[in-house]
Amino acid sequence: MFTELAEALDWLYATQVFGIKLGLDGMRRLLRECGVSEPHARVIHVAGTNGKGSTCAFAESVARAAGYTTGLFTSPHLVAFNERIRVNGQDIADADAARLIGKVKDTIADWETPPTFFEIVLAVAMLHFAERAVDIIILETGMGGRLDATNAVPKDVAVITPVGMDHMQYLGDTLYEIAGEKAAIIAWHRPALCAPQQPEALRAIHEAAQRMDTDYRIVSEPCEQPLGLRGSYQKMNAALALAALHALPHFLCSAEEEARGLAEVRWPARFEEILPGVIMDGAHNPPAIRVLVETWKKEYPGTKARCIYAGSADKALDEVIGLLSPLVAEWVLPPVQSPRILPQDEMAAKVRAISNAPVSTPATLEEALQHLTPGTLLCGSFFLLGEAKAILANRPDYRSTKQ
Repeated sequence: MFTELAEALDWLYATQVFGIKLGLDGMRRLLRECGVSEPHARVIHVAGTNGKGSTCAFAESVARAAGYTTGLFTSPHLVAFNERIRVNGQDIADADAARLIGKVKDTIADWETPPTFFEIVLAVAMLHFAERAVDIIILETGMGGRLDATNAVPKDVAVITPVGMDHMQYLGDTLYEIAGEKAAIIAWHRPALCAPQQPEALRAIHEAAQRMDTDYRIVSEPCEQPLGLRGSYQKMNAALALAALHALPHFLCSAEEEARGLAEVRWPARFEEILPGVIMDGAHNPPAIRVLVETWKKEYPGTKARCIYAGSADKALDEVIGLLSPLVAEWVLPPVQSPRILPQDEMAAKVRAISNAPVSTPATLEEALQHLTPGTLLCGSFFLLGEAKAILANRPDYRSTKQ
């Protein structure tokens, strides 16, 4: 059993050597042996390419405002591991995280095929939610849906946010295939909701709902109430979250509670103003970048950005850079401490081949963040944004968004 979170996380991160393992048998076994295979809480399960985190955040905030005890499971974290697991808006405490990671470690001690990092974290979350007797659990898929570990948890409502081309090496080469993987979270005779989709994605969702003998509803009317998250696209995420909550059995919420939950929601790195005129956004694939560009133009018409950017090597970087380029007056490409990030020199060469804007390559991220003036945009990989948040945390003018 671990007593210190640092020690527990050292062990947990070492499990990443097992990589990504798509499939549910191991996760179902892990939940069963931890005693949390059948949660007493009602469960909302959210999949999709973009908007998952914001939709989960809206649902959690409104449910909490309505007086329910909420459990929220999301990934990745930005600064601290604890952000992945929250009860009533509060990150899991260090002591609880260490203890429950230790409990899972003991549970799997004699397993011939050990669970993955993500499976262990989900098990820790479900144990924490059970101990805290939450009423409503909101689960964000890690990747895909059909074989994602979160799909081992029984759910009451399935939600599909907009689907786009991402993770093709795992999910398929066409929008139809990718949407089919994500729509496979739809459960037998359980309500399903989806955002407006491209025709091929909608066809896959329709077929998945038919296989599960359940109706699905397209949520097409945006929420027009005041929201705590910026960007017109958040109106659809909020509408989808509200529809999911009202599809839960016996969910009760007054108009005043709903309005308060929508207005008080917080979710970092979603067009988040971290300093006056300085925006941080986790857009990292082409569909999300298109939304980011549209939002920037609406919020800052006629203003080009000083763009601090880093991207993962497995993303469609040429397309992303091309979409961002009309918005960018200057590129700042710092090094980021992650093996998944395209190396700085390779990124600079790629940007120079696509964009005519000047490029700088600071020696450190700290150097890139020294002079953050209005009109600065930090975007791309969550590894970049998490490191930046940690560096900026001690600045007196930094505006920290609490989840």
